[in-house]
Amino acid sequence: MGASDPILPEAEASDVENWAFAANQWIAWTRTENHDAYWAYERAFGGFVGQGRGAGIDLGAGEGRVSRTLSQLGWRMTLVEPVAALLSAAKAAGSGHAYIAAKADAVPCEARAFDLVLLYNVLMDVDDLNGTAQEAARLCHPEGRVIVGLVHPILDVVHGLENGPLDPPCFTAHKVAETFTRGGLDMRFAGWRRPMSDYVAALSDAGLAITAMAEPAPDPDHPKTATLTHGATLPVFLWLEARPMGPSA
Repeated sequence: MGASDPILPEAEASDVENWAFAANQWIAWTRTENHDAYWAYERAFGGFVGQGRGAGIDLGAGEGRVSRTLSQLGWRMTLVEPVAALLSAAKAAGSGHAYIAAKADAVPCEARAFDLVLLYNVLMDVDDLNGTAQEAARLCHPEGRVIVGLVHPILDVVHGLENGPLDPPCFTAHKVAETFTRGGLDMRFAGWRRPMSDYVAALSDAGLAITAMAEPAPDPDHPKTATLTHGATLPVFLWLEARPMGPSA
């Protein structure tokens, strides 16, 4: 191990520590052509969100791939990311119009300032689920939307069928960390396995009502689709749209 190599986090490391360790892995994983699953769903995600000319904010933006998609659709994106290497990569790629080094549960922006608040595959990774949902609600304009992306929980069921019962089971939240190797690239995913009820409760408690849901199929014309293990038969992602509840909701 070289002097500048990251040190593997301890089991109880924070979400920021885990992603700081995996930052360079993630940049390579998502930017290697036709490697990451997102690219087979990018067109569908653009359709789910839609064209926009308003202000958007991407909480836990990573290296900026989803903000780049939304920027191309006309949204004026602000990227929020606590890991310096990821934020720097996002900025270098021109992923949005503004960049903020901060955690998703503590953003130095005015309340109700954004027409679109994005939490793409973030609620699975953050330690403070409720605080992150509350911050998303705080930032969202009363007529705006919060867009949530998740890896579909059905994949946990598939994992159990293929590899034996999940231990611990999915009824309660618990930390997970696993390194995947594919196409010559390693990626350590560390975060939380949470039941769907935790996500729904966090959004509801933050004053957000789920108004739309999608279980997208991959783009049949994308080269990545042919390599997806379950994409042709099972939903890989779950997308939610939530809106601020009115005072009488």
